[in-house]
Amino acid sequence: MTDVLVRAEGLSRVFGHGESAVTAIADATFEVREGDRIALIGPSGSGKSSLLHLIAGLDVPSGGVIEWPAIGQREDLRPGPVALAFQGPSLLPPLTVAENVALPGLLAGRPDRVATTAAQALIERLGLSDVAGKLPEEISGGQAQRAGMARALASGPRLVLADEPTGQLDRKTAAELMDVLIDQVASTGASLIVATHDDAVVERLTLRWTMNDRRLETGTPCSL
Repeated sequence: MTDVLVRAEGLSRVFGHGESAVTAIADATFEVREGDRIALIGPSGSGKSSLLHLIAGLDVPSGGVIEWPAIGQREDLRPGPVALAFQGPSLLPPLTVAENVALPGLLAGRPDRVATTAAQALIERLGLSDVAGKLPEEISGGQAQRAGMARALASGPRLVLADEPTGQLDRKTAAELMDVLIDQVASTGASLIVATHDDAVVERLTLRWTMNDRRLETGTPCSL
C-alpha cells in the first residue's frame, strides 16, 4: 500500500479580515500518495499557488486540517522531504547559480561533496553549466526558472511542487525541463504536483486537479 504524503480535509485559506477578506481556497479535501503525478489547473487567481504553499508548509490554513502522515510535522518538511519550485524569482541574490542549487542539500545535512555533486548533475541536465558561476541578476528569467527547478530537485525530496515551471520557457526548453523533472521523480519514487496552464505539461501527468471558483476538484485522469 502506498504511503499518504499529504492529507487535507475541509482546508481553507482566507486573506484579510472583515469586508476586505478574500477567500483563496474553500473546503478542499484531498490526499497525495507516493508516486502521484498531478497537474493542478485553473484560471489565474484561482488559488493554485495558495494551495501549493499550504502543501509545502509555507503557509497555514485559515480552517480545516492538513497533515503529512508519511513525512512528519510541518517543521519537518523543508528543506528535504518537500520542495517547491516557485513561479516568481526565488534564487538568493548573493549566491551563484551553483550555490543556490546546492543549498537545500546542505541545509538538509548532506555532506558538502554529495550536495555539490547532486547540484552539478542537475545543472548539467538542465543546460545551465554556462551560467553556474553567475549570480541571479546576471542570468535570464528562463535560466532562473530552470535553476529554481534544479534547486527543488537537488535534495531528493519525496514530494516536488512546481508552480508554472514552464511559464517563461520556449516549447523545446519546456519539454526538456519536463523530461528532467519526470525522470528525477521516477528515479526516486517521489510525488509531483505541477500547477500549470500548459496543456503539453498536463498531458505528461496522470491526474488532474482543477481549481474553480476557489474550490478544488480532484481525481480526474489527465487523459480525459
